[in-house]
Amino acid sequence: MCKGLSSLPSSCLEKAKEMRVKLSHLAETHHKHKVQDGRTLQDLETLLNNKSGLQAFRSFLRSEFSEENLEFWLACEDYGVLPSNLQKTKASSIYSQFINPDAPQEVNLDAETREALLSVMDSPCADTFKRAQQGIYTLMAKDSFPRFLRSHHCMEAIKAF
Repeated sequence: MCKGLSSLPSSCLEKAKEMRVKLSHLAETHHKHKVQDGRTLQDLETLLNNKSGLQAFRSFLRSEFSEENLEFWLACEDYGVLPSNLQKTKASSIYSQFINPDAPQEVNLDAETREALLSVMDSPCADTFKRAQQGIYTLMAKDSFPRFLRSHHCMEAIKAF
């Protein structure tokens, strides 16, 4: 032990040891993003397919005021499994909630995708939102997800896995 440290009270040394252990654990967890069953939290798909992970990601996006991307993606997931007789109503709802320029939760889509969606709103099919959904997924994977991995919300998700 260094002479300088020996002059410190033992309570300070104990606190320093505790902090070192916690910091090394945090650094290890952050770099590996390991979950209990051995999988890694390295991709958005793994996160979205886990209830606790999804909840933590939603909380993170809410804190960044960008929850609309996740909500749109989830709405599209629900839409994709609807019976065809319910698709037109749900498509209209998704369009007015997320796509319309005055939508309360407007997502960031390119003009071409937005126009393509508008042109098929009269006769939607199961794949109507696939391109837009993929664009938003890519945006979340490249933008929101890396920031999530560096957040305290990620640590919550890892604990919950």
